[in-house]
Amino acid sequence: MQWISAYGLFLAQAITVVVAIGAIILIIVRARQGDGGEREAKLKIRPWNERMKAYQRELSQAGLEDAEYAANEKARAKQHKQEAKVLKKALKAKAKSGDKSSTDATVHGNGRRAFVLDFVGDIKATGVESLAEQITALEGVLGEKDEVVLRLESGGGLVHAYGLAAAQLDRLRASGARLTITVDKVAASGGYMMACAADHVIAAPFAVIGSIGVVAQVPNVHRLLKKHDVDVEILTAGRYKRTLTMLGENSEEGREKFLSDLARTHELFKQHVGSRRPQLDVDAVSQGDIWYGSEAIDIGLIDEVGTSQALLSRYLKEEVKVFEVSLEKPRRVMDRFGKGVTLGLDRVLDRVLERNAESRWHQQ
Repeated sequence: MQWISAYGLFLAQAITVVVAIGAIILIIVRARQGDGGEREAKLKIRPWNERMKAYQRELSQAGLEDAEYAANEKARAKQHKQEAKVLKKALKAKAKSGDKSSTDATVHGNGRRAFVLDFVGDIKATGVESLAEQITALEGVLGEKDEVVLRLESGGGLVHAYGLAAAQLDRLRASGARLTITVDKVAASGGYMMACAADHVIAAPFAVIGSIGVVAQVPNVHRLLKKHDVDVEILTAGRYKRTLTMLGENSEEGREKFLSDLARTHELFKQHVGSRRPQLDVDAVSQGDIWYGSEAIDIGLIDEVGTSQALLSRYLKEEVKVFEVSLEKPRRVMDRFGKGVTLGLDRVLDRVLERNAESRWHQQ
């Protein structure tokens, strides 16, 4: 067993050296970079149609002989050149006539565009700032034929955070732009608060929908502190400044007030949903239940069963120009280092869980 302890000591020393070297490198890099102020985020726009057509073209030509492949590429290049000439001629003619709408139709095919955004929500809805900036940018360019598609994934979180996120989506609704929200995995509680702001809601067959309710939990260690003769004084000005606390002794009056606040929040949630989906029987679906997408359509929580990829594929066939829009903030060295460590730990944990699952199968 001595070699194990020796190996453990060597491993600890090696890790210490690596961490020390990494810390020194990070300090040097940050010193060279300087403060430099907060760098602005960059708006990235990726044409989805061209990428998918390129994939389809590669797949269609898989297995072709070199000569046939070269001939196809030559024919495609010739076709593109001819199309470019026709488009250039049309643009010149329309520009002279001043018919801007016709020019747009020429450039954009049938004139329809879909801007695809993503929102993956955590408990604090930390992506709401980025979402708000993207919406602000879009408001100035959206036309009457344009549509915004939000790929939403969230199990909910803080009321005020998701209330703000839903309010950002209401801005699109107020501007007259069509908003479609797709849910591939989950839009529950605060996530559904956002989803119901859409003109059209699409959910995958087993996506989790609903959970229109409010929950709060407050741990209380008053009895433990009292057992050890620890007194906690909570001083307030205002009868309901504190209702339930973690450290002090909770009163029945405070508990009733807390429940009253929850009920009031729940009522506001129901009003929010009902005003945006008037066809829905809100009272019947607002007890905190969840439904899968294939069930949610029957009671009016969603409008269509499907996936985000199926929707975009349909737009591809309809020659709708699809653009994926994202706002990416430059990450600092420390952020990248921290993310790398987190991903490494996640991989280790995943591997442990996989091994545990495999061992159960092997034992049978």
